[in-house]
Amino acid sequence: MNDFAEWVAPIATMLAAIMTASNLGARLTGFGFIVFTIGSIAWTIVGLTSGETSLIVANGFLTLVNAFGVWRWLGRQSTYEQGGRSAERASRRSSAPSLFGANGIAGMPVADCHGKHLGKAVEALLECRSGKIRHLVIASSSDAGLEEDLRAVPASQVCFERDKARLRIPADVFDRITPLDGSDWSELGYGK
Repeated sequence: MNDFAEWVAPIATMLAAIMTASNLGARLTGFGFIVFTIGSIAWTIVGLTSGETSLIVANGFLTLVNAFGVWRWLGRQSTYEQGGRSAERASRRSSAPSLFGANGIAGMPVADCHGKHLGKAVEALLECRSGKIRHLVIASSSDAGLEEDLRAVPASQVCFERDKARLRIPADVFDRITPLDGSDWSELGYGK
């Protein structure tokens, strides 16, 4: 049993870390917490068979935290996302304007006016008073793919489709937008 647990524990922990860090939606994150729970139980077994009290205590606690994560992401958050998707589907069948859940903006693929993939949306900045989107912040990878440039595009230049955002400008115009400065986006609020 201990040999099996010694293999399951690190494999489950690494796999769960990838699943949750990917942030690919509530369902995958929730399943990541299930895999984390399997890993923490396996680590607890390793601790029990090796007499390592700290491993038992830490992973006993982590099992409880992981159970909370399962409830949070497969229960509550998944329900919210399903509700948003049902509203989206219903709006497409009605004469009212189509809806999409704002929860789906982060990670949404972004293309230029010709359909060329530019990157992904990472944030939408809304006006407090009206609730309208003012800027869409888009992350585009460098050629090496290790670094990202963040550019804010005014909402007037963005058209949201069901599963992506399409800019009303071509890629070369997008590329000329000055990248945002790290974590200081104050110029978007006209603070600079």
